[in-house]
Amino acid sequence: MKAAPSKPRWQKAVLPVSATIQDAIANLVDSGAQIVMVVAGDGTLLGTMTDGDIRRGLLRGLGLNSAIDSVIHHDPLVVPPEFSREMVLQLMRSNKLHQVPVVNETRQLVGLHMLDELLEPKSRPNLMVIMAGGKGTRLRPHTEHCPKPLLPVAGKPMLEHIIERAKAEGFREFVLAVHYLGHMIEEHFGDGSRWQVHISYLREEMPLGTAGALSLLNTDSRSPVLVSNGDVLTDIHYGDLLDFHCRQNAVATMAVRLHELQHPFGVVQTSGIDITGFEEKPIVHSYVNAGIYVLEPQAFASLRRGEVCDMPTLFSRLQAKGERTIVYPMHEPWLDVGRPEDYDKANNKS
Repeated sequence: MKAAPSKPRWQKAVLPVSATIQDAIANLVDSGAQIVMVVAGDGTLLGTMTDGDIRRGLLRGLGLNSAIDSVIHHDPLVVPPEFSREMVLQLMRSNKLHQVPVVNETRQLVGLHMLDELLEPKSRPNLMVIMAGGKGTRLRPHTEHCPKPLLPVAGKPMLEHIIERAKAEGFREFVLAVHYLGHMIEEHFGDGSRWQVHISYLREEMPLGTAGALSLLNTDSRSPVLVSNGDVLTDIHYGDLLDFHCRQNAVATMAVRLHELQHPFGVVQTSGIDITGFEEKPIVHSYVNAGIYVLEPQAFASLRRGEVCDMPTLFSRLQAKGERTIVYPMHEPWLDVGRPEDYDKANNKS
């Protein structure tokens, strides 16, 4: 029997408002987070405490059995789950903070940013699956004798850029789903030891779509799985995406990009035959699939082994089961290298 997953570090730094100063001191020692977050019975953040707050309380004559309410800082700086790593770091540096609680729209505590973890990404035991089996038909003639993920950008294959970026964020376990000229990908990456990571392979006998290859995955992991298309070049922080997913208690998360499309004509707004307004060449905003996902292990139960399935279909199946599926709006540079002009752009911008 597998051991239950350990409690996240931030959850060890939480106390109820009924706790005593002695409880708070013990919590600081046990958690190592250098902060205590005080919550109400429903998980709402009421305030925070540090070692300095406790010491000042003791100097005022409070005892170890005194309630913590009088030493709580009731208006701490907090951030929403949507804040990126860069935004949080900038906020912490400008305010000279080492910890910032994360709260949702109802002010319930859902996490804690700690400066040491932000500056030195933690090790990620999560599996990362990269879809690298496509034929890259639209990129011919570049892909006639080379699989698309091996096409060089800035002197190294696109797939290598993805793996190195994920490795820099603590990911070490990779699975590459291969089909078209897959032997070339396996020859280049081998077992991953050249990059100090471990790489294994899913070999598709026929193309199974952007999600179908996951049906071949044999894993008993209880941790979320990160999935990326093998032709997506981006500065996204994979760890931030994973943390966001975990804080939202979702079964599946899709990274999305804001896409703007300007209407070429002035739009006339009507009600029946009556004109109600005008809008000159309006801009339509929509989110597009960025080709990067996080899936809980139970999501794989919605796949049938060896069946062709794309990611939107998988998300639809999960929704039909009543599972929570969410988006992760990303603002980082992103390029789907699907056409020759995209490939030229990738090399010109590299």
